[in-house]
Amino acid sequence: MSNNSTAIPELNLRVIILGLVLSVVMGSANVYLGLKAGMTVSASIPAAVVGMLVLRYFGGGSILEANQIQTAASAGESLAAGIIFTMPALILIGVWQEFNMFLTTVIAFTGGLLGILFMIPMRQVFIVKNEDNLQYPEGLACASVLEAGQESDSSENATAIIKGALLGGAFKGLISFAGVLKGNLETAMLSGNRIFFFGGDISPALLAVGFIVRLNVAVLIFIGGFLGWLVGIPLIGHGLEHAADPVEGAWELWSTKIRYVGVGAMVVGGISSIFRVRKGLVDAINVLRDSQISINQSDIPSNQRDIPAKAINIFSAIAVVLVGGVYYYITNDLAITVVTTVIMIIMAFFFTAVASYIVGLVGNSNSPVSGMTITAVLFTGGLLYVFGFSGTEGMVATLGVAAIVCCAACTSGDVCNDLKTGQIVGASPYKQQIMQIAGVAVASLVMAPIMQLLHETTPGGIGGRELAAPQAGLFASLANGFFGDGVLPWNMVAIGSALGVIILIGDSFLESKNSTFRLHLMPVAVGMYLPFGLSTPILIGGLLAHFILADDNSGEDSDSVLQKGVLLSSGLIAGESLMGIILAFVAGAGIQSLSPSLNPNLVTGLTLLAAVGTIWWLYNGAKSKNKIII
Repeated sequence: MSNNSTAIPELNLRVIILGLVLSVVMGSANVYLGLKAGMTVSASIPAAVVGMLVLRYFGGGSILEANQIQTAASAGESLAAGIIFTMPALILIGVWQEFNMFLTTVIAFTGGLLGILFMIPMRQVFIVKNEDNLQYPEGLACASVLEAGQESDSSENATAIIKGALLGGAFKGLISFAGVLKGNLETAMLSGNRIFFFGGDISPALLAVGFIVRLNVAVLIFIGGFLGWLVGIPLIGHGLEHAADPVEGAWELWSTKIRYVGVGAMVVGGISSIFRVRKGLVDAINVLRDSQISINQSDIPSNQRDIPAKAINIFSAIAVVLVGGVYYYITNDLAITVVTTVIMIIMAFFFTAVASYIVGLVGNSNSPVSGMTITAVLFTGGLLYVFGFSGTEGMVATLGVAAIVCCAACTSGDVCNDLKTGQIVGASPYKQQIMQIAGVAVASLVMAPIMQLLHETTPGGIGGRELAAPQAGLFASLANGFFGDGVLPWNMVAIGSALGVIILIGDSFLESKNSTFRLHLMPVAVGMYLPFGLSTPILIGGLLAHFILADDNSGEDSDSVLQKGVLLSSGLIAGESLMGIILAFVAGAGIQSLSPSLNPNLVTGLTLLAAVGTIWWLYNGAKSKNKIII
């Protein structure tokens, strides 16, 4: 642990401005990525690198300043994950024709704020007292990047991010604006009465996601896609009526049947995750019972001090009042407001503790927030249904609870990682908590406008093939099944649940054998629920990371070996995502994309060449520890 003096500056005007700007940028990028791929990636490491570079450009800067910058930036990224998984569901079920800017902003802010506030009293049990059991791998990795950047020139790392961003942005522009590359390559064929489909999305961002999550998770996502698209769809049959276009037939079978197998598996995964972290939840409750935060803060060194309990109580009261006001506004029913507010408080605290514990074990990128939110939807929807609520009010109330719970869970996981990083480099927890609240507040202002812009300017809008919004679609289906006229294919859900149990048994067996490969349920379930094309580049990215690790003989840990590749990958994600948002602004301004009359075979050839070139570039760049290739 670093022994940095608390006299070293942490917060100043340039730190605050840069941190808040990056919170907006990273949050916006993850809005696009999450709507497209159903997952987001941590912004801590790229934000830390950019922060160090900018600080040096302006004449210095300390490791503690860079840490505060990444703290604010990652808060925006985590908030994006929570809001895009839930709020678009109101668009998909037809309650909203466009995003309600005010309500979406308030829900985003209050959910993120509660995630931070609930986590503060848990810092002692999760981070301070459980250092041996809860490693917080992404928090450790970010601290390593900060310490390495302090000791050496960080411009090389920043260059990696910039080059990745330029390539990712150019790729997206060539696909969505210039029209000289395809966004996906897919084909399907009929054999008897069965459809056989295969394809892949052409996306540097998805390739980068696979590299960051590594081979185990990437393989599991691909297994899910394989089971759904290459096993499930052929088994269902019903292909002859789609003989004219087997590709569209495969998509129809997936959207109406196969993805609900993934839903059933996700439900089992969410319940099992909660069960596995029950001890950590009990520990968190005991911390609150013992009133750890009531200790006189003036007697505690500044690098160990949290936001005072009085301030936490005030902020919490404000958040609860805001939530209650929102629920009453959207339902106009006092009874529903009271019930949902109480449910929200209990479940937000509950899942904050669960998410914080899981992130400590497996990292933020692997946290099963979707499964937790599914559990929240099922519990809330079931309870409201028993109480006799129905129709639009029931759907909106259920999704309102889910949105805040999801934002709280996502934000709390990020808070844990940031506080772990701060603990290692000697930062002041209460200053980090202030920056986290500020980052959430600023990022919440752009969530709704960005989603609305993408919805209006992307072909098919949110819920279409370009922006599938898989989690939001799932929650919309569940809410509509409870209170609307929607009928869930419960037979498919049951099959998914049974498959989930089988996967859990298989994973338990692998765990008992101390296998390095684990059969985690949630990535498999997500793979079944996502379009198959997304799993293909993710698998390739995971394979690249695996091959690099297999060829390395340096004796360094895997995080160090892959650090260059992670930075390049972060750039690819940021570049493609931000270009997607820029093109949305372009379309909103009435500027039409180009439509060159190119031979389709030529476009396919160029797409394959560009895809292979990007894979080669990432592989070679990630292997080069000392020099980024051009």
